[in-house]
Amino acid sequence: MSELICSLELPATLHTLFEVTDRCLGAEPVFLRYSHGPGTDAHDGPSRDYEAQVTMSGLSVTTMRPEPWWPRPALEWVARRLCKYADLGAEQGRFPWLLTGRVVGAGPDHEPLVTAVHPLATIDRRAVTEARRLYHERFHVGRDSTQ
Repeated sequence: MSELICSLELPATLHTLFEVTDRCLGAEPVFLRYSHGPGTDAHDGPSRDYEAQVTMSGLSVTTMRPEPWWPRPALEWVARRLCKYADLGAEQGRFPWLLTGRVVGAGPDHEPLVTAVHPLATIDRRAVTEARRLYHERFHVGRDSTQ
Protein backbone atom coordinates (compact mmCIF):
# COMPACT_ATOMS: atom_id res chain seq x y z
CA MET A 1 0.00 0.00 0.00
CA SER A 2 1.32 3.46 -0.85
CA GLU A 3 1.72 6.39 1.51
CA LEU A 4 -0.93 8.13 -0.58
CA ILE A 5 -3.79 5.81 0.42
CA CYS A 6 -3.58 3.63 3.52
CA SER A 7 -6.71 1.59 2.84
CA LEU A 8 -8.72 0.83 -0.28
CA GLU A 9 -11.93 -0.15 1.52
CA LEU A 10 -15.01 2.04 1.49
CA PRO A 11 -16.72 0.66 4.60
CA ALA A 12 -20.12 2.34 4.36
CA THR A 13 -22.56 4.08 2.06
CA LEU A 14 -24.34 7.16 3.35
CA HIS A 15 -27.85 7.49 1.93
CA THR A 16 -29.11 10.81 3.31
CA LEU A 17 -27.78 14.33 3.66
CA PHE A 18 -28.25 14.01 7.43
CA GLU A 19 -26.01 10.90 7.52
CA VAL A 20 -23.34 12.69 5.50
CA THR A 21 -23.49 15.74 7.76
CA ASP A 22 -23.37 13.63 10.91
CA ARG A 23 -20.26 11.82 9.62
CA CYS A 24 -18.55 15.14 8.85
CA LEU A 25 -18.95 16.58 12.34
CA GLY A 26 -16.65 14.20 14.25
CA ALA A 27 -13.41 15.06 16.01
CA GLU A 28 -11.13 14.63 12.99
CA PRO A 29 -11.37 16.65 9.78
CA VAL A 30 -13.32 14.93 7.03
CA PHE A 31 -12.76 15.63 3.35
CA LEU A 32 -14.78 15.05 0.19
CA ARG A 33 -13.40 13.73 -3.07
CA TYR A 34 -15.12 12.97 -6.38
CA SER A 35 -13.18 10.29 -8.24
CA HIS A 36 -13.29 6.68 -9.41
CA GLY A 37 -12.53 5.64 -5.82
CA PRO A 38 -9.52 4.92 -3.62
CA GLY A 39 -8.31 1.95 -5.67
CA THR A 40 -8.06 4.00 -8.85
CA ASP A 41 -6.57 6.95 -6.98
CA ALA A 42 -3.92 4.70 -5.42
CA HIS A 43 -3.06 3.31 -8.86
CA ASP A 44 -3.06 6.70 -10.64
CA GLY A 45 -1.11 8.50 -7.92
CA PRO A 46 -1.46 12.06 -6.65
CA SER A 47 -3.65 14.69 -8.31
CA ARG A 48 -2.29 16.72 -11.20
CA ASP A 49 -2.44 20.37 -12.08
CA TYR A 50 -3.31 19.82 -15.74
CA GLU A 51 -2.90 23.48 -16.68
CA ALA A 52 0.69 23.54 -15.45
CA GLN A 53 1.37 19.84 -16.18
CA VAL A 54 2.60 19.32 -12.60
CA THR A 55 2.01 16.41 -10.23
CA MET A 56 0.83 17.69 -6.85
CA SER A 57 1.90 16.37 -3.44
CA GLY A 58 -1.38 14.56 -2.65
CA LEU A 59 -5.01 14.05 -3.62
CA SER A 60 -7.04 17.19 -4.04
CA VAL A 61 -10.08 17.31 -1.75
CA THR A 62 -12.48 19.77 -0.18
CA THR A 63 -13.19 20.28 3.51
CA MET A 64 -16.56 19.18 4.84
CA ARG A 65 -16.60 20.55 8.38
CA PRO A 66 -18.19 24.02 8.64
CA GLU A 67 -15.79 26.85 9.44
CA PRO A 68 -16.14 28.50 12.88
CA TRP A 69 -17.48 31.70 11.29
CA TRP A 70 -20.38 29.83 9.59
CA PRO A 71 -23.64 30.94 11.33
CA ARG A 72 -26.02 28.64 9.47
CA PRO A 73 -26.81 24.95 10.05
CA ALA A 74 -24.03 22.46 9.30
CA LEU A 75 -26.46 20.65 6.98
CA GLU A 76 -26.42 23.69 4.67
CA TRP A 77 -22.61 23.83 4.59
CA VAL A 78 -22.39 20.14 3.71
CA ALA A 79 -25.11 20.45 1.05
CA ARG A 80 -23.29 23.35 -0.56
CA ARG A 81 -19.96 21.50 -0.60
CA LEU A 82 -21.54 18.42 -2.16
CA CYS A 83 -23.18 20.55 -4.85
CA LYS A 84 -20.16 22.71 -5.67
CA TYR A 85 -18.26 19.64 -6.80
CA ALA A 86 -21.13 17.43 -8.00
CA ASP A 87 -20.35 18.22 -11.64
CA LEU A 88 -17.13 16.25 -11.19
CA GLY A 89 -19.29 13.26 -10.38
CA ALA A 90 -21.07 13.63 -13.69
CA GLU A 91 -17.95 12.42 -15.45
CA GLN A 92 -18.11 8.74 -16.26
CA GLY A 93 -17.83 6.53 -13.20
CA ARG A 94 -16.85 9.20 -10.67
CA PHE A 95 -18.62 9.31 -7.33
CA PRO A 96 -18.38 11.26 -4.07
CA TRP A 97 -16.64 9.71 -1.08
CA LEU A 98 -15.53 10.88 2.34
CA LEU A 99 -12.06 10.40 3.75
CA THR A 100 -9.60 11.49 6.38
CA GLY A 101 -5.96 12.16 5.67
CA ARG A 102 -2.89 14.25 6.39
CA VAL A 103 -2.86 17.68 4.73
CA VAL A 104 0.47 18.14 2.93
CA GLY A 105 -0.21 21.30 0.95
CA ALA A 106 -2.69 23.25 -1.13
CA GLY A 107 -3.52 22.95 -4.80
CA PRO A 108 -3.73 25.76 -7.36
CA ASP A 109 -7.34 26.47 -6.39
CA HIS A 110 -6.40 26.58 -2.68
CA GLU A 111 -7.86 23.12 -2.10
CA PRO A 112 -6.22 20.88 0.51
CA LEU A 113 -3.92 18.14 -0.77
CA VAL A 114 -3.89 15.00 1.40
CA THR A 115 -1.91 11.80 1.77
CA ALA A 116 -2.24 8.91 4.26
CA VAL A 117 -5.85 8.65 3.09
CA HIS A 118 -8.35 6.56 5.03
CA PRO A 119 -11.64 6.17 3.12
CA LEU A 120 -14.73 6.54 5.31
CA ALA A 121 -17.78 6.14 3.08
CA THR A 122 -19.30 6.62 -0.33
CA ILE A 123 -22.18 9.04 -0.73
CA ASP A 124 -25.29 7.69 -2.41
CA ARG A 125 -26.85 9.58 -5.31
CA ARG A 126 -29.97 10.16 -3.18
CA ALA A 127 -27.96 12.18 -0.66
CA VAL A 128 -26.52 14.31 -3.49
CA THR A 129 -30.03 14.88 -4.88
CA GLU A 130 -31.23 15.90 -1.41
CA ALA A 131 -28.24 18.25 -1.08
CA ARG A 132 -28.98 19.82 -4.46
CA ARG A 133 -32.60 20.44 -3.48
CA LEU A 134 -31.62 22.08 -0.16
CA TYR A 135 -28.86 24.12 -1.83
CA HIS A 136 -31.29 25.58 -4.38
CA GLU A 137 -33.93 26.28 -1.72
CA ARG A 138 -31.66 28.10 0.74
CA PHE A 139 -28.95 29.78 -1.34
CA HIS A 140 -28.75 32.31 -4.15
CA VAL A 141 -27.00 29.79 -6.38
CA GLY A 142 -24.50 31.39 -8.75
CA ARG A 143 -24.77 34.86 -7.22
CA ASP A 144 -21.47 36.66 -6.75
CA SER A 145 -20.12 40.01 -5.55
CA THR A 146 -20.99 41.73 -8.84
CA GLN A 147 -24.72 41.30 -8.33
